[in-house]
Amino acid sequence: MRRERAMVPEAEFRSYYGRPVIKAPIWHEPHMPTYLYLGGMSGASSLLAVMARYTGRPRLGRTARIAAAAGSAAGAVLLAAELGRPERFLNMLRVFKVTSPMSVGSWILAAQGGLSAVAATSELTGILPVAGDAAVLATGLTGPLTATYTAVLVADTAVPAWHEAYRELPFLFAGSALASAGAVGLLAAPHAEAAPARLVAVAGAALETAAGVVMERRLGLLGEPYQLGRAGRLMRAARVLTVGGGALAAVSGRGRTLAVLSGLALTAGALCTRFGILEAGRASAADPKYTVIPQRQRLDARAEPSAAPPDEREPANLA
Repeated sequence: MRRERAMVPEAEFRSYYGRPVIKAPIWHEPHMPTYLYLGGMSGASSLLAVMARYTGRPRLGRTARIAAAAGSAAGAVLLAAELGRPERFLNMLRVFKVTSPMSVGSWILAAQGGLSAVAATSELTGILPVAGDAAVLATGLTGPLTATYTAVLVADTAVPAWHEAYRELPFLFAGSALASAGAVGLLAAPHAEAAPARLVAVAGAALETAAGVVMERRLGLLGEPYQLGRAGRLMRAARVLTVGGGALAAVSGRGRTLAVLSGLALTAGALCTRFGILEAGRASAADPKYTVIPQRQRLDARAEPSAAPPDEREPANLA
């Protein structure tokens, strides 16, 4: 009996009756993807405001300050709506836990929201300009954190397509945030002062595109959810819009029309990226193969060095 059982090949299956191994993310559209976009735009706009402050472009600085404050405020509203009860966000501020991306992110968002609001209010009212400038400088620190902490939050889950992309997602989110902020500057700031916005837009588009390509290639099987179905369509649209918008931004100094087209393309691309990432996560959680196969591959890789008996190992070179 034991011999017969040993000769039976191992059954091929993906999971229990093909059911998902993990629960799909419960984040909703359009709240969560739009929140991710607004948070990134707010953080990168703060950097643009600092650049405008030190390059003598007051109207670009005003645009960037308002965009940072508006993006942070609107993002907080969407996050509260996603949580279901607004007081849950306040409850997260009761403690500061370094090991929790949600806890750290809540404090980063609160700091970014408060500082960007002070900077924008000072700019619009002319009250306490020194405090406004100090707030802008402070958002130079909180801005990059706001633009990228959501990538850590997304990767710190059991969702395969997100978790395994932990290396590239911060760069992808940072690039998308820079492109978003550059787009706002191109759309709303005077053409004569938009040079920093053009630079930020081109750099962001290049970083987002490069990070996306590297991520999909490195992930192998887990890169499929970013390429198939609705997520694949969104990510392809995002890449076309981002590359096209970045190319237009590079030459947008020649005319206002090019700047507007670039800004619209980059904004649409950034939104498609956020919606595509959310959809890819859902797809990878729904199909058990994206959980089971990588787990088996990791187990096989760990067992491989000791798989061969001692007498079958390669003999040492005694020459």
